[in-house]
Amino acid sequence: LAQLLRAIPSAAALLDACDCVLPMPLAPGRLRERGFNQALELARRLAPAKTDAALLLRTRETPAQRGLSRAERMRNLQGAFAVEPLRADALAARRVMLVDDVMTTGASLFSAAQVLRRAGAAHVAGIVLARTDKPH
Repeated sequence: LAQLLRAIPSAAALLDACDCVLPMPLAPGRLRERGFNQALELARRLAPAKTDAALLLRTRETPAQRGLSRAERMRNLQGAFAVEPLRADALAARRVMLVDDVMTTGASLFSAAQVLRRAGAAHVAGIVLARTDKPH
C-alpha cells in the first residue's frame, strides 16, 4: 500500500522534501484494541528514516467520528492532539508530512496540522491511503 501511495504523482517529491513524517496517533484505548497503528505502519514504509511516532500525541480518547458532520468532528477533536512537550523544538521551521489511512472530512488531519503549525512547523502536508464519502 505504501508503494501505491509513493506512486501518486507528487507524493514522492513531498516525502523527499519533508523533514519528518508523522503518523496520525491513535488514542491508547484504540491502540490496545487494534494492536497496531495502521498510519504508523504506512509511515514506516513510506519514509523509514523520517518517521517519528512519538512527536505528535493523541491526548485523549474521543467518541467515534462515524456519522458526524465535519463541524461535529472538529468539536469532537478539540484538544485531542498535542506535540510532545519536551520535543516541540524539533518542529521549528520544519516541513512535516502527516500520514493517515482514511480521510472522510479531513477534520483529524486539519486538527493535527493546526497543533503542528502552532508548535512551529513551517509547512504541513497530509497523505492518506483512502478517502471515504462525506457523511450525510
